[in-house]
Amino acid sequence: MTRVRFLNPDGTLAAEVEAGPNVRLLEVAQRLGLPLEGTCEGAMACSTCHVLVSAADLPGLPAPSAHEEDMLDFTAHVGPTSRLSCQIWLTADLDSLEVQLPPGHANMQGR
Repeated sequence: MTRVRFLNPDGTLAAEVEAGPNVRLLEVAQRLGLPLEGTCEGAMACSTCHVLVSAADLPGLPAPSAHEEDMLDFTAHVGPTSRLSCQIWLTADLDSLEVQLPPGHANMQGR
């Protein structure tokens, strides 16, 4: 199980949960009702699931693919720890993960 902490753009805690391996971070967030849209349903054709991974947790994740980095070029508030949550798979080796919704994040669902 991985302890996942989701932070709001202002740094306050949005949710904390334990999630099993072999699930995408995007799916965990959506089950919690957090505003990560994932418009392309994980096909890496958008950047609506952009998150900022804690700098301490980033080394524990596989490096982003070139395609993921290209998709991040289309979103605002990208930083050195930016990732697409649809591309982060929780594994048995990952004890904990903290991510933050980026500033200016907007969920287009329901609009």
